Amino acid sequence: MARRANVSRATASLVIRNSPLVGEATRQRVQAAIEELGYVYNLGAARLRAERSHTVGVIVPNLTNPFFAELLAGIESVVDVAGMVVLLANNAELVDRQNTVVRRMREHGVDGVILCPAAGTGTDLFERLAEWNLPLVQVLRHFSLHADYAGVDYAGGMRQAVEYLSSLGHERIAFAVHGPVHPAYQERVDGFREAMSAHGFDASMIVRVPDQLAQIAEATHLLFEQAAEPTAVLCFNDVIALGLAAGLYDRGIAIGRDLSLVGFDDVTDAEAVRPRLTSVSTMPAAIGENAARLLLDRLADPALPPRRMVRPTVLHVRQSCGPAAVVTA
Repeated sequence: MARRANVSRATASLVIRNSPLVGEATRQRVQAAIEELGYVYNLGAARLRAERSHTVGVIVPNLTNPFFAELLAGIESVVDVAGMVVLLANNAELVDRQNTVVRRMREHGVDGVILCPAAGTGTDLFERLAEWNLPLVQVLRHFSLHADYAGVDYAGGMRQAVEYLSSLGHERIAFAVHGPVHPAYQERVDGFREAMSAHGFDASMIVRVPDQLAQIAEATHLLFEQAAEPTAVLCFNDVIALGLAAGLYDRGIAIGRDLSLVGFDDVTDAEAVRPRLTSVSTMPAAIGENAARLLLDRLADPALPPRRMVRPTVLHVRQSCGPAAVVTA
């Protein structure tokens, strides 16, 4: 290939690796030779030479939640510019599966891992990664003080939502939750309780609903089995909000008039439902970008102290809330 382009092997190698050190005319000549000969760059061999795979492992707990698709898009937007690709896996909230996935990613030679740790993750995982010298960034859930973290101010988002509902006259506010307990879960629950207590409201109305969207809709009746029926519902995430919206519609309850509903995460579906969903935006794509930047910085300088990048939330007010009203089942 170098002979066909009439350049040295070193120059041809620079073109293949997209080096800026090669002039445009030479680059075009080498690329034309590549196409003529059908040359395919052996990335595996290059990895052995450079001791880098230019791959990033990303492990999340749920591939069906649109939040994680937006998070991944943010990660890819940064690693792509760095000439790297993502190897994606799902830990399914299972610690054993997570351990297996991490081990396999190490076997595939990933340069580092961005991990949303499964509930129940212990310190042994972080100790093992440190022994392997495998850079790690925690995303969304902060388990270890000894690893980088990219996340969002969950408690601040709860304060924003409760403050907004309070301004509409709501005092009986339920918090609908689901899923296992992990740091992000606890931060939201604690944030809700603190925000409610700051207004002198009862913070005990925490309602656990199923994990699946259809089952959430069927569990809407749980909201109206409380000691005092809520006039507003704040949701752990938008998946719950969408499920409850369907269940409330089936019960003939008008969202925004009979009952106010607030989501959390503000994924793209929030604009698609009617009435449009008021939601606390965590900007998952931006969190993903931060996680990727932390990992790239760690790869460039492994001696950096652990860092945290925690984004503020933004409440996006739409149509799903109105003045406080008494709801009848």
